[in-house]
Amino acid sequence: MGTNFEVLHFSGVHLVAITDIPKVYDASQVEAGIYKKWLENGYFKADAGSKKPGFVIVMPPPNVTGNLHMGHALDNTIQDVLIRWKRMSGYEALWVPGTDHASIATQHKIEEKLAKEGITRWDLGREKFLEKAWEWKERYEANILNQLKRLGASCDWSRTRFTMDEGCSRAVLEVFTRLYKKGLIYRGQYITNWCPECNTVISDIEVEYREDAGKLYYVRYPAADGDGYIVVATTRPETMPGDVAVAVHPQDERYRRFVGRRVILPPMGREIPVIADEYADPNFGTGAVKVTPGHDPSDFEAGKRHGLPIVNVMDKNGRMNQNAGKYAGMTRDECRATIVKFLGENGYLEKVEDYKHSVGHCYRCGSTVEPLVSEQWFVKMKPLAEPAIRAVKEGRIKFVPERFDKIYLNWMENIRDWCISRQLWWGHRIPAWYCKDCGEMIVQTTAPEKCPGCGGVILEQDPDVLDTWFSSALWPFSTLGWPDDTEDLRRFYPTSVLVTGYDIIFFWVARMILMGIEFTGSEPFEHVLVHGLVRDALGRKMSKSLGNGIDPLEVIDKYGADALRFSLITGNTPGNDMRFSWEKAEGARNFCNKIWNAARFVAMNLEGFNPLDIDSVKLEVEDTWIEGRFETVCRAVNAAMQRYELGEAARELYDFFWGDFCDWYIEMVKPRLALDEGNPSKIAARYTLWRIIEGSMRLLHPFMPFITEEIWGKLPHEGEALIVARYPVAPDVEKYEELYGAVTRKISSVQEVVRAIRNMRQELNVQPGREVQAIIRVADPDYLPTFKEFRSMIENLSDSKVQIQLIAGEARMKKALSSVVSGGTVYLPLEGLVDPAQEIARVKKAREEALIDFERSKQRLSNQGFLQKAPPEVVEKERANYAELEARIRRLDERLGVLNEL
Repeated sequence: MGTNFEVLHFSGVHLVAITDIPKVYDASQVEAGIYKKWLENGYFKADAGSKKPGFVIVMPPPNVTGNLHMGHALDNTIQDVLIRWKRMSGYEALWVPGTDHASIATQHKIEEKLAKEGITRWDLGREKFLEKAWEWKERYEANILNQLKRLGASCDWSRTRFTMDEGCSRAVLEVFTRLYKKGLIYRGQYITNWCPECNTVISDIEVEYREDAGKLYYVRYPAADGDGYIVVATTRPETMPGDVAVAVHPQDERYRRFVGRRVILPPMGREIPVIADEYADPNFGTGAVKVTPGHDPSDFEAGKRHGLPIVNVMDKNGRMNQNAGKYAGMTRDECRATIVKFLGENGYLEKVEDYKHSVGHCYRCGSTVEPLVSEQWFVKMKPLAEPAIRAVKEGRIKFVPERFDKIYLNWMENIRDWCISRQLWWGHRIPAWYCKDCGEMIVQTTAPEKCPGCGGVILEQDPDVLDTWFSSALWPFSTLGWPDDTEDLRRFYPTSVLVTGYDIIFFWVARMILMGIEFTGSEPFEHVLVHGLVRDALGRKMSKSLGNGIDPLEVIDKYGADALRFSLITGNTPGNDMRFSWEKAEGARNFCNKIWNAARFVAMNLEGFNPLDIDSVKLEVEDTWIEGRFETVCRAVNAAMQRYELGEAARELYDFFWGDFCDWYIEMVKPRLALDEGNPSKIAARYTLWRIIEGSMRLLHPFMPFITEEIWGKLPHEGEALIVARYPVAPDVEKYEELYGAVTRKISSVQEVVRAIRNMRQELNVQPGREVQAIIRVADPDYLPTFKEFRSMIENLSDSKVQIQLIAGEARMKKALSSVVSGGTVYLPLEGLVDPAQEIARVKKAREEALIDFERSKQRLSNQGFLQKAPPEVVEKERANYAELEARIRRLDERLGVLNEL
């Protein structure tokens, strides 16, 4: 019945006494102490001099604008799972933590706080304001780092960086000056996206477009010679004072006679030309468009093509300036209303239509963005993008999942120059100085003492700061010491994988790749693991306005960090959004309790038994089976982790531990644990329990580090801490069939029969403890030895009062509920087990209820509107529900047939 099994012999074993495990796991009493132990022993620190293979992650630095949200919790849980797995797998694992100064967002928060005190940044002045900003940074950075520690993040805190620390700032200045000297950074007039609220320019990808309900105004522009008029359709009459032309398509016959002539600009009374340009869309409005180069990117380009002047009619606060004439001083909305009233009263307004159109908003404050022409600093992107495109096309950088390759490449191949200057005070100030005497501009990493042109000493630094993403783009190498040739840079660059959300591929990932290649000659990472957003239970984005956000610290306070981590990882697939709810967190907490209770059961049964003291054990079939299942899950988990399918790895672990180990194996061996001390069967059961619980803690540790470390420390183990113990790896898969094939098939047969009996008992509503006879009619004689061997186990697992009878043959038994299993059929005779009349009535009622639900589901699935408009997952769920109801009705019909035989 059993097989001889040589036990593992550990060298340098640290055997601790088996401690009583409390009845209830209280995360709040455990987590802080365990984290302190990890820190004190330096387990998070990476050694640059180590000979181990390296595995490196740089943390996407959270902004120092406030506290972490659920998206941060997901992102950092994924990173920590990978780092812990690689650390346990023998790698020199380095996870570099840090925070981002987030210039626009942080300055906006500080100015909001100052406004509540009745002051502005201008009241303070630049230096005093920056003092406030650094105070803010110190406060919120400390909060963020503490929150990461509570999550269990095993970062190397000795290497913590900040995008404006001395080293990162030096790297920024070095990169700026080198790019400037190469001609890849320039200063020039260009139309940019201006946020009147944040009072700064923002880049194209910092503009969020959304559909807004507006109006389309049809305005008559009279011909200057009095011969007719052109009707122009516009959504922005407030910019009419800045019009310098009217454009029509060169092939548009309607307006051919107007090209080259002049029309009157109604609000201003001045003449402007009519030009022909292909950018005018004959299908939009009337086909004639106003040209306002100072306030529209397409008009700006058209203006350059035709040599038109640029008239800027708004200031940087969104108010009309002196170029707007009598409208000067008005807000945009006031000007619009005044001009529309003027047009209507004077016969220029032909009609107004409701119109939905895409309007740009600041990604930080939500204000409507105003296109404005201003002098800004830019990076020439095309020369930098070319090697970054090749890196992905040639497979040196791989996106996970692969579909993000196309998104990245499409953006990079159509890249525009990057506006990097911001009209802010908080950030890296641009290293450019202007001579007051001769006007020369000096760009260098340090402040010049005098002008190299005229020798003048009155030099003024450019007031603007750099876009936050400029310093973030250097993060993988600036954090490791670049531009110096440091030991860390040589040992840990390039990094291994970048973990990030799909929403910042353009902001950050693409720019890191091109900057990394430009300044180090190497790609900054090998893989980009892209995850989705964390949404609420209904699939909505978490936001303050909806009030559906969940604070990760609240979840930790209520259920513990392990529950939060596991609930974020389970069901998560690369690149896809995930749904989070309190119910999901509670389910993960229940898994924590299951682990704790199983460990407590094992520990109690190891009293007086040292699994490390014995030389060999004779394993029973079920022992060998659970060993085989453990090997299988080891193999599956490691393979899933290699593919970055962490959600799949977590599912495998959950199913194995709760299902195979707790629900099956522990129940199988309980009778053996009651045997006398020294009984070989009991020894094998105890040894196997220890092997599996100890190995399971190692497998689960990257996902649930606190509870596993606590349990592992209470069991006999090798080494000083689980965090640095060896991660389980399965032996050669080719030997699996030889070692485990036969026992796996036997136990599968046992499980199949037990499930059949349990399901039939449940269908009949038979209470536990009631005597039940189950008959297995064996159709395949090859299965008879297995059923005989495990008859007692089947009876124990099915119910203590179940008696199994084995008979041969294939004829169907009457007056019995049946379930087909491999090798035969399981019957539950109904006579004496149920009251036929009562049971028939109960089944009929259940059938009627199921039929109502079935017809409702059928109706939904026949509705084309539902099939076309409902989310795919909702439609699929309904189809599964339909199939389950159909099967349920069929089972109830079969049961009625059997009951009618009684």
